[in-house]
Amino acid sequence: MRLSTIDLLKAAYARHALGAFNVCNLEQVHGLFRGAARARAPIIVQFTRVIRSYAHPLVLEKMLQAAEAIYPEVVFAAHLDHGDEAACGEAIESGHYASVMIDASHLPFEQNVAVTKRVAEKAHAHGLTVEAELGQLKGIEDAMSHEVKEAILTDPAKAEEFVARTGCDSLAVAIGTSHGAYKFSGKQRLHFERLAEIQERLPEFPLVLHGGSAVPQAEIERINAAGGALDASASGVSQSELARAIGLGVTKVNIGTDGRLIWTRVHREFLRDRPKEFDFMAPGKMYMEEYAAFVASKCHALGSAGSAFDALSKAKTETVRSLTR
Repeated sequence: MRLSTIDLLKAAYARHALGAFNVCNLEQVHGLFRGAARARAPIIVQFTRVIRSYAHPLVLEKMLQAAEAIYPEVVFAAHLDHGDEAACGEAIESGHYASVMIDASHLPFEQNVAVTKRVAEKAHAHGLTVEAELGQLKGIEDAMSHEVKEAILTDPAKAEEFVARTGCDSLAVAIGTSHGAYKFSGKQRLHFERLAEIQERLPEFPLVLHGGSAVPQAEIERINAAGGALDASASGVSQSELARAIGLGVTKVNIGTDGRLIWTRVHREFLRDRPKEFDFMAPGKMYMEEYAAFVASKCHALGSAGSAFDALSKAKTETVRSLTR
C-alpha cells in the first residue's frame, strides 16, 4: 500500500529509520518487496535520474503498480532520488511519486536555496514531500585540512537557515559518508558530533543519511574470489553507527551500493561455477532471494521491522484529523 513519504517520516522519527532502497529492475523490485513483507517493515522505493533514463519512467511505474498488487501488505512510498530541477518537475507532474529529492548541493548556498525553494513550492502544491541536500558527500580523509573538512560537512547553522528559507521537509546531511563502495578511509567514520549539532538546531526534523550501505567485507572477498577486482579496503556504515545516527534524528537511510554488490557476487559466482549455463533467469531467481534476505535484515538493523502496521495506522489517523479540521 502506498503512503505519503511525510507520513512515513513522521511515524518513524526517533523510533527507527526508513530503508530507502535504490532499485532499477524487476529482480530488485521483487526482492525489495519480498524482503519488506517478511520484515513487515515500511520502505521507500527510490529511482534516480540515471535509473529513470536507463529503464524509462513508465516501465518503473508499471513495475511498482505490479508490486503493489502482488505484495498488498507492503507499506511504501515512491521517491525520486538525486533529481535536478527538471527531473523533479517531471516527477511531480507525473503523479507517480510521493516525494522528490532536489540535489543542488553542488551549487553555492544561495543558489541551492533558490532552486530548492522553487521545487518545494511546486511539490507542495501537488501534495508531495521534498528532500534537499546541504554539504557534499565526498567522504572525509584523515589527512584533509580542517578548512577542507568544514567545506564538505554540513554546517549546522546553515542547515537551520536552509530549512527555514526553502520549506523542504527533510534534509540529507553530509557527516562523512560518500556514495559507492569506498565510503571511508583510514580510521575515519561518521561525524556524530556534527550530526548532534544539526539535530539540536532542527529538533524533530527528519534528517537523511545518504551513502548508508554497509559494504560487507565478506561480499568484497567473494566478488574478488570470483574474478572481481574491488579494493579490499572498501567499507561502509556499520549497524552500530546506524543505531547511533537514528538516535540523532536520522529518519531515512539511502541504500544502493549493497544491492549492487550482491548482484555482482551472485552473478560472478554463478557464471564461475556453471560455465555451461546461459539462462539469465537462473541467477535472476537467486538474486531475488538474496536481495530479499538482505532487505529484511537491513530493516531489522534500522529498527523498522514490524512497524508497517504502525505507520499505516498513524497515516490514517493523520488523514482523519486533516479532514475534521
